[in-house]
Order: sequence, then structure tokens, then C-alpha cells
Amino acid sequence: MPPNSTTDPLYLRLLDWLTQVANICGSVLILGLMLLIGADVFSRNVFNAPISGVPEMVTLSIVAIVFLQAPQALKAGRITRSDALINFLSSRAPRTEKVLESIYDLLGFGVVAAIMYATYPILIKSWQRDDFIGAVGDFTAPTWPVKAMILLGCALLACQFIARILRRLTVRESA
Repeated sequence: MPPNSTTDPLYLRLLDWLTQVANICGSVLILGLMLLIGADVFSRNVFNAPISGVPEMVTLSIVAIVFLQAPQALKAGRITRSDALINFLSSRAPRTEKVLESIYDLLGFGVVAAIMYATYPILIKSWQRDDFIGAVGDFTAPTWPVKAMILLGCALLACQFIARILRRLTVRESA
């Protein structure tokens, strides 16, 4: 059964919708970076005047893009992994394959939960201290929005790992 099936419960369809929105936000950030970098290159070459803060914006945006688009990549089955064993087991031992896939999803959930646990205090400190990147008087940007996007992306990614397990259990029960 494909993800986001019309037979999925409402909460899984809502999760998939939120995941898609985060993915679109990441794509918009990519487009914005392309335009910003292009304008910076043009400005450097034509006017000999670079746009302030471009390296800082690129640094912040890349991290945000990764975490905003990772949940959609997992949902679509595009997370990089070696699946030779899983492919071998899919036809010979489907139950074992489902167990291994669920273990993979639980481990993924655990890793993402650890990232969230470690990132939350950093976000709070960044917010309270008004942390920024850049040079005062030239260009500064707050770091907390990126840390918030990391948490949002991790939350969606963790939910997608659990959704994969729930979908697998639903397929098992209906089969």
C-alpha cells in the first residue's frame, strides 16, 4: 500500500501533508539560495561589490534545507541505505523483511529523537542569548530560526519513521 493512501487514517494523511509543506519550504529555500548566489556573483563581477552575508545565509540555509526535506525523502523511500538484504528477503522471507524494516525504523526514530533531545536546549539558548551569525556592522542573522527548523524537521522525520511502522502493521493485518 503506497504512503498517503486514501485508506490511511486522518492523522497519517495530516502528517504526510505537513511533510510535503516542509519539503516545499526547503525547495523554496533552494530557489532563494540560487537567486541570492546568482545576484552575488553578478554584483561581484559587474559592480565589484559583493552582497553582504551570502556565505552566512548559505551556511544557515543548507542545514535548514536538509532537515526540512529529510522527512519527505524518507516517506518517498529515497533515504540512502543498503537494501540488498531487504530485497533478498522480500520474496523469500517477507515476515523477516518486515521485522528488519521495523527495526530500521525504530533505530531511525531513536537517532532522530536523540538529535531532537540535543537540539532543543541549543534552540532555547540561541533564542535567549540572541545568538547570531555574521559580523556586527556588516551582516548579522539570528541562528534560532534554523535550530527551530532542525527541530521541526526532526519531529516530522520521527513521525514518518513511526508512520512507516503503522502502515506496515496495517498492511499485515489486512493481508
